[in-house]
Amino acid sequence: MENEILISYAKKAMGNAYAPYSGFSVGAALLTTEGEIFTGCNVENASFGATICAERCAAMKAISEGYTSFEKVAIVSSSGDYTYPCGICRQFLAEFMEEGTIILCNEEGTIKEYTLEKLIPYAFNLLT
Repeated sequence: MENEILISYAKKAMGNAYAPYSGFSVGAALLTTEGEIFTGCNVENASFGATICAERCAAMKAISEGYTSFEKVAIVSSSGDYTYPCGICRQFLAEFMEEGTIILCNEEGTIKEYTLEKLIPYAFNLLT
């Protein structure tokens, strides 16, 4: 049930996406180890490099509120297909969710789960 709740939060967040250039909206819902949920959406920018992904948006909201340990993140997109986190998001999340789970859902409601380690083995880490 927890995954479905996170997916519903991610879908709602996707509605706030600002994607005038790609038309590709993404929503994410992040669960902290303390049980708090933070959401994010992608926010594009004309300079492209300033664009922020939904996953990092949710993570930065959590971090700015003092939460730095994440358990799960659910990701949905307007493509209707599974949307995997980009490489930057994988590396970013690796610092805050060593044993975390990535939850993906397509438009049919089929859910896939991956450990973050499976998606980014040997993540760069200065802390270990």
